[in-house]
Amino acid sequence: MMPLTFANIGALVAIKKIGGRDETRRFLNNLGFVEGSRVSIVSKTGGNVIVNVKESRIAVGKEMANKIIVDEGSRK
Repeated sequence: MMPLTFANIGALVAIKKIGGRDETRRFLNNLGFVEGSRVSIVSKTGGNVIVNVKESRIAVGKEMANKIIVDEGSRK
């Protein structure tokens, strides 16, 4: 498991844990970052990440992306 910022471009990853304060977790949950769901990494620049989440592309800043813990190896 690793922060989202460490995932490879093009990888399909499973969200394992969302860290941070309640308001941060709620915000990410509203964007579609839900534990157990899968997202794909579109691009990365300086730690900022663009991902496909539920048919939408979402940009996440480095600080927030570090709170999203993912696993590249798990399959659903």
